[in-house]
Amino acid sequence: MIPSFSLAGRRAIVTAGANGIGLAIATTFADAGARVHVCDVDTAALDALRRTHPAIGASRVDVSIPAEVERLFDDAATTLGGGLDILVNNAGIAGPTGKVEDLSIPDWDRCIAVDLNAMFYCTRLAMPLIKAAGGGSVINLSSAAGRLGFPLRSPYAAAKWAVVGFSASLAMEAGPDQVRVNCIQPGVVEGDRIDRVAAAKAQAWGLSMEAVRARMVERVSMRTMVSAQDIANTALFLASEAGCHISGQAIPVCGNLEVMT
Repeated sequence: MIPSFSLAGRRAIVTAGANGIGLAIATTFADAGARVHVCDVDTAALDALRRTHPAIGASRVDVSIPAEVERLFDDAATTLGGGLDILVNNAGIAGPTGKVEDLSIPDWDRCIAVDLNAMFYCTRLAMPLIKAAGGGSVINLSSAAGRLGFPLRSPYAAAKWAVVGFSASLAMEAGPDQVRVNCIQPGVVEGDRIDRVAAAKAQAWGLSMEAVRARMVERVSMRTMVSAQDIANTALFLASEAGCHISGQAIPVCGNLEVMT
């Protein structure tokens, strides 16, 4: 029998769900039948989401602040009718760029707070709910930087490697309660952010946008970027019946990115 990708009757929280990858995951889950609540720090994006997808609950929350995470779960209980089946820890920031000796302690701390600590704050509240529901899925967003070295981006890489260890440990810890825990490792993702990076490099290098984009995928085996929808499709698989025996895995969605520069 072909397994179902339906999320009918499932309840999901997606952090940083009003933009980019998070938005793609939230809307894909909703289209698959889930009740979804998202949070974000981008008020304009949240307002746009409320207009286009009024059934998706939305809260303005900074997940690096424990008290705000508690409010997120209070808000989500109203949207979802209590209980939880799926948590997607998507929130993250790029962090500072520079040699380790040149990085400031506040910049390091902020990157770790958003990219790692926030996952703990959310997961510690979500896990009892998912266990009470009889099991479910926690999906953490790592990065290709979580399996490769990333020069001049040590705070980001450190956090994303830590996400892999956090996920693998939780998979063992929560497996007996039928909670699956995995992480996804995106590579070069198409979108506004990568367009801004490409534009800046094009100006600095005196090259066209097309030439810069070609350089950006030179070390991707498939010579391609991936889309936010590619990541959302993987999250849907992991959250659905189709992925019911996948746990403890770090899954690259990157076209086989060979090295990060």
